[in-house]
Amino acid sequence: MATTALTRPSADTEMEAVYARILNRRRDNRLLPPYRAAKNEDVVDLLTRYFVAEQPGATVSAVRRVGGGASKEQFFFTLTTPDGNAEQFVLRMDPREAITETDRRREFEILEAIRSTVPAPRPRWLDADGAHFGQPAVIMDVVRGVTKPSDAGIKVSGLGTFLGADLRAKLRDQFLDYLVAIHGFDWRNAHLPSYEIPDADPKQAARWTFNYWRDLWRVDEGETRPIMALAEQWLADNQPDTGDLTMTHGDYRTGNYLFDEDTGKITALLDWELARVGDFHEDLGWTLMQIFGCWEDGKFRASDLFGREEFITEYERRSGRTVNRETLHYYDVMASWKCYIITAANGMAAARNEHNHQDVLLTFLATADAMFADDLCRLLAREPRA
Repeated sequence: MATTALTRPSADTEMEAVYARILNRRRDNRLLPPYRAAKNEDVVDLLTRYFVAEQPGATVSAVRRVGGGASKEQFFFTLTTPDGNAEQFVLRMDPREAITETDRRREFEILEAIRSTVPAPRPRWLDADGAHFGQPAVIMDVVRGVTKPSDAGIKVSGLGTFLGADLRAKLRDQFLDYLVAIHGFDWRNAHLPSYEIPDADPKQAARWTFNYWRDLWRVDEGETRPIMALAEQWLADNQPDTGDLTMTHGDYRTGNYLFDEDTGKITALLDWELARVGDFHEDLGWTLMQIFGCWEDGKFRASDLFGREEFITEYERRSGRTVNRETLHYYDVMASWKCYIITAANGMAAARNEHNHQDVLLTFLATADAMFADDLCRLLAREPRA
């Protein structure tokens, strides 16, 4: 059973305890020396020593780095037990600073709990504090599939991906139905001890999100920019009520699911590290962001799957929920605000401090902040549609 949050002294500072710890960790890490990406031979040694206790007699082989990933170092490896059974796993390990700071224990818990509801990787072993691997780490089963079509070219997965008509037709219903299933997940009766519940008052869910991302901006940037100051004040002044607390994924979009390219079957939903109990509108605002979508013949498709209004209408029909347009507008603004923080502050701070294995990618992604600033200008100038 998830736990109810303790009362906090100030609405301006309250957030889940795990996120307060993440902020403190990020501040403390500033004083540490540069982070060096793990070498394959180092990972072999770490895994071998780890499984001496966890799987006596097992051997580790075929260790290789997984490409991509701005927030985690990832390695495939094969574990062979003494009886000859060989299985492939993936090690996800935190760098010193990431473009998004999250908690491996929470990732482990939600994956274990949600797998009976939607397809997701099975978590197997956890080093929550990095006692063995040096950085917090989780090991999970490998799921077969791809995140983008093989002919999509070299680009960041999920950013402007064009799926094409055939794959779009195969993926769209699964994509939306799984989001509806996540929002319908019975988190009250799930084993999620690291998750706190924002149920003290109707605005607490929005307030917790706002407070955490505002403090992330202050930790990593410390510089007042007019559009960010305006957006921060607007978000502080317009926090909506949450009438229906649901599990949210936090990063639901094309690029964060695996699919079989031949059949179009989604094999796993990925990147659960931002999952929390909150307002389902927060997921909708994120999914509908333009950077994760595709334009064709002057028409926008969210994640290259649905037009905006089509997505909202179909979500309402399949979920039985009513999308409040004012609340969605709030989370539209928050989504672009969070992305600005991620690219212009979090990613750049990690790269500048040499605390990440993907310095070049983080610096490249920072160029998107102009797009998010433009989004904020556009959104803040427009009243929400009824």
